[in-house]
Amino acid sequence: MTVPSWGELTRVFGRIGLMSFGGPAAQIAVMHRELVEDRPLLTEDQFLHALSFCMLLPGPEAMQLATYAGWKLRGVRGGLLAGLLFVVPGAVVMLALALAYSTWGSLDFIKALFLGVKAAVVVIVIEALLRVSRKSLKSTDRWVIAGLAFVGIFVFAVPFPAIIAMAGVYGALAVRPDPRTQNELLPRARTFQTILVWAAIWWSPIAIAWASGAERLTQIGLFFSKLAVVTFGGAYAVLAYMTQEVVSQKGWVTTEQMVDGLGLAETTPGPLILVTEFIGYLAGYGAGGISLGILAAIMTLWVTFTPCFLWIFAFAPYLEWIGTRPRLAAALSAITAAVVGVILNLSVWFAAHVFFGQNVVETYGPARLLLPDINTLNPNAVLLAALSAILVFRFHIGLPTTLTIAAFGGALLSFWA
Repeated sequence: MTVPSWGELTRVFGRIGLMSFGGPAAQIAVMHRELVEDRPLLTEDQFLHALSFCMLLPGPEAMQLATYAGWKLRGVRGGLLAGLLFVVPGAVVMLALALAYSTWGSLDFIKALFLGVKAAVVVIVIEALLRVSRKSLKSTDRWVIAGLAFVGIFVFAVPFPAIIAMAGVYGALAVRPDPRTQNELLPRARTFQTILVWAAIWWSPIAIAWASGAERLTQIGLFFSKLAVVTFGGAYAVLAYMTQEVVSQKGWVTTEQMVDGLGLAETTPGPLILVTEFIGYLAGYGAGGISLGILAAIMTLWVTFTPCFLWIFAFAPYLEWIGTRPRLAAALSAITAAVVGVILNLSVWFAAHVFFGQNVVETYGPARLLLPDINTLNPNAVLLAALSAILVFRFHIGLPTTLTIAAFGGALLSFWA
């Protein structure tokens, strides 16, 4: 592992933050290329173990993976830098789009502009899945775990934590520990102190809002703090719950606004959970105009992402120690295989929504299948994906160039429509 300078760390994670389109699967692919393939900052095992670890935590796993990588390379300050560079570019873009949305109410041109980006992301995710599966699925049982994980979550809607738990239990029971490999001592991490410090940082803005009588800001801070604790499995896993709360229960946004926010989050850099920033802005805007909307967006960002730093800085020191425990290491390896299946599920979901305007969920007893409406196939998206596939697989064009060409193509096609 190479220790980068602060300048290199800033450049690397700045690139990751600017290129992290398309949800967690694509973002993980970008980080893998930047941190493992293009430069020796992390080893393959370090990356995969860190990914499995972050998938166990509540909150956006890609942002936590970036934070962990920064922490691993340059300590707490490195983790802060990496995490912020991953989130801030997308947060700035999302706030600008939210302002435009509330002012003009139509984002058709912006959506057309990003169609090429989404189509390219589908191809990038496929490439990443091929690479990661070749390196992490090295035995028959790991392939079986990945397949069962995909079927469980895609067909039977098995909760993500249950899939991870079952994979971990299998991995732990399937290995026979060698006592000679268990000599490493538990690291002395200041876990309790770290939790107290970051919990205070997390809750301070909510306390200030409550003390100043800002009712809507307090409500937003409390709701999205609760959301940050229950978002196991990433943004997709919590969208149904968030939609029910903010649309049906609280009435902060409409269903159409929720869908628009999700679409924008999928086409901007940064974690998909930035959809919460869009919802937070509209909740504040509806109660007090643009100024309250901006404050609400900032509050939402704060309580959504501050917990990520808490989880990583408190518990990441134990990851390498886990690797010295044979049963825990085997459990983590099995979880990594299950994560491949989960990423495949996210990839299929994303591709279905990029290529088709409508998708329906058909129920067959306990099974549920996502079925695209073939009549809503978007030929422009297919054409742009084919172009991206040629660039990536045939000519091995880099990620920034591929995204730029695809985005430019999407803009051109929108003018001809």
